Amino acid sequence: MKTIDIPGIAHPAPNVVLGVMRIQALDDAEVQTLYGTARDAGIDFFDHADVYGSELHGCERRFAEALKLSPAQRDEITLQTKAGIVREGPYFDYSYEHIVASAEGSLTALGTDYLDILLLHRPDALVEPDEVARAFSELHAAGKVKAFGVSNHTPRQIELLMRSVEQPLVANQLQLSITHAPIIAQGVATNMHGLDQSFTIDGGGIVDYCRLNDITIQAWSPFQAGFFTGVFLDNPDYPELNAAIDRLAAAYDVPALAIATAWITRHPADMQVVLGTTSPERVAAAAQGSELRLTRAEWYELFRAAGYTVP
Repeated sequence: MKTIDIPGIAHPAPNVVLGVMRIQALDDAEVQTLYGTARDAGIDFFDHADVYGSELHGCERRFAEALKLSPAQRDEITLQTKAGIVREGPYFDYSYEHIVASAEGSLTALGTDYLDILLLHRPDALVEPDEVARAFSELHAAGKVKAFGVSNHTPRQIELLMRSVEQPLVANQLQLSITHAPIIAQGVATNMHGLDQSFTIDGGGIVDYCRLNDITIQAWSPFQAGFFTGVFLDNPDYPELNAAIDRLAAAYDVPALAIATAWITRHPADMQVVLGTTSPERVAAAAQGSELRLTRAEWYELFRAAGYTVP
């Protein structure tokens, strides 16, 4: 498993991460098998959020109850969670009170004394950066959160926070897959007349911005065709892409999931791929893409086959 360095956390971070937003319905044995498969594959980084599950902190609590990690076992892994979505709204809340209460709730649910990383889940239009800074500083000073980041944020939203927040923002979790890659595709087609792909709408330049500021991009929904519209693998709507993936999978002797993972990990930004599956077999298959280095020609072939323009 290829690893990257993330400031503020104790261990080198794997470039494939297990997201556990769907584990609430699993029994103890199923959670343990999923966790064990991840660990065997070199994944020791687990992504949570307070809103994952049928009730607040539901998946965090299921994770802790099923695994019953000792303090030494807990220290071997990286636990990341997210705060800021008010599920009863739905709306967003980046107030000092909400961030602190959410973090405290996650600590209790996960049965741990500290969170390795806390992310702000989605942008809050009513954000007051000084409130965020106060919450982060209090949690950090108390040893309850080691590092902080954001999710789905644009460069300017990050800069607005950084003007007040004392700690570095170490991660930005963004949706990215071969077929949902506007944050990459726009840069490829910059300044092309009349091409929608070349338009900068919201997150223009976010990949380059994160690279310049040592912010790790974490790719969520890495196999989704769009925004929770189903996967592109074995999807009849993407015949050319799947043919190319299957050919490369055969050439490298790996599952198709590994090729889809490798398309993201090949990027020199050293991104992390956040898996959302509850299938141990899919975790093991995807993990095989961690160190698989596609050639430039192969990477661009998949990019074109997904429907993007290369001028």
